[in-house]
Amino acid sequence: MRKTSRMLFTARWNTAIPINKGRNFMLNWRNCLLIFMLTISSSPVLSAPSLTLYNDNFAVVRDIISLEVKKGINPLDYQDITQFLEPDSVVLRPQNAKIKLKVLEQNYLSEPINQALLLKHYEGKTIEFEVVNGGDRTIISGKVIRSGHASPGSASKPMIESEGKVRFGLPGTPLFPPLQSDALLKPSLQWLIDSDYSGKVNAELAYLTSGLGWKADYNVIARSDSKTMDLNGWVTFQNQSGKSFKDAKIKLLAGDVNKIQAASPRFKAASLVYEDARSSEVQQKDFDEYHLYTIGRKLDLQHGETKQVEFVNATGIESKTLYKYDGSTLGANFQNTSTHLRTDPNFGLTSNKDVAIVREFKNTKTNGLGIPLPKGRVRFYQQDADQQLEFLGENSISHTPNNETISLYTGNAFDIKGERTRIDFEVDSRGHWVSETFAVTLTNQKKIPVVVTVIEHLYRWVNWDITESSDKYEQQDSDTITFNMPVKPEEKKTLKYTVKYTW
Repeated sequence: MRKTSRMLFTARWNTAIPINKGRNFMLNWRNCLLIFMLTISSSPVLSAPSLTLYNDNFAVVRDIISLEVKKGINPLDYQDITQFLEPDSVVLRPQNAKIKLKVLEQNYLSEPINQALLLKHYEGKTIEFEVVNGGDRTIISGKVIRSGHASPGSASKPMIESEGKVRFGLPGTPLFPPLQSDALLKPSLQWLIDSDYSGKVNAELAYLTSGLGWKADYNVIARSDSKTMDLNGWVTFQNQSGKSFKDAKIKLLAGDVNKIQAASPRFKAASLVYEDARSSEVQQKDFDEYHLYTIGRKLDLQHGETKQVEFVNATGIESKTLYKYDGSTLGANFQNTSTHLRTDPNFGLTSNKDVAIVREFKNTKTNGLGIPLPKGRVRFYQQDADQQLEFLGENSISHTPNNETISLYTGNAFDIKGERTRIDFEVDSRGHWVSETFAVTLTNQKKIPVVVTVIEHLYRWVNWDITESSDKYEQQDSDTITFNMPVKPEEKKTLKYTVKYTW
């Protein structure tokens, strides 16, 4: 392509507008997105970036950039952004409040120059192709009938006319004329800015982006006596944003933050508070209705990198190992809304034999913690007599405030089993009542005594009364009772109770 004047190409690659020296021109920004720009500010970043991360793969990115502007209308370009920037979240404002910058137009060019896009620009034109045949290389000319550049999800092959024939696909590697120095090789923000000032302007650029997030992970090490344990927590950062950050100032915003997104209507950021057990690298303060946490040192976050920073370390935490038997297979969240089930003799008979192992500890200051913990995965290890660590199971916690008790299921007991059987059932439809009796048998094959908490859900109807019981029970909620049953080594123990429902 012979260069007779500087060229300004539109994003659609359909037209080339010659711009002659000294000639005024107007460009309709509403009808075209600029790929090559005549007037560009280099906009260098003046300070380390600042990031506020949420734990559901989004973040706020803030940069201080330098803009070279003149009074009046300025087309400006900025490329040092993430790949998944949300264009309607962009905020650009000068640090000097006396300077007025008004963004008249903003264009987000998320598709950098590539082969298909260049082919689209040269549709209807003839370019050269390099053809390799064995060790021989030849150059042929071909007219680009169709580029093959299509919208996502649509299939389209290039169509090239060469040597009097039309082929689907490229005859070789396309050779394009040299690109202008200002060609967009990565995503770009382009603005049309009205300025009341001439000269350099330091401005804050802030935007939301996906591809950046954090989560909390915990490792719990139970000591050989199984009564105390140590806990350390990690913040895990993940960067899949398409941009690397050098010496970034990182904050974590905690709380339930509402964020609308097409794929997921709500994002939730975890709670994270550091007090006596916090790492010295993390500082916390209240921010509106949330908590804001600042990493004490700057971090490098490379694209594709996973980085961890310790945020809590506590030792000597008193804990308990509990055994719980929930014999019904209906589950704790079952809700009976059907009237026919209250008299169905087959309702609620299925059961299992598994006795759950639950690790429990109090999140209090006197117990070595006393810090609100964010949701995350908890892995349990047990120190054996030879001081080696063995993995015992894992689970996850939800946001846990200070002074709450944490109970985590980590697996099923091997030597403790349960069996739940209904031994009597009566129904009087005219009298509007049902009575049934259950027997729960616990077997302990361990060489030490255990206490098993038996959980019974009274699903059949909302009005109930325990008319007989072999052992003491406690009511936990409107339809749940529990029995704490001590079972000696190699003992089989049975409890019985009768419940009467009325309506």
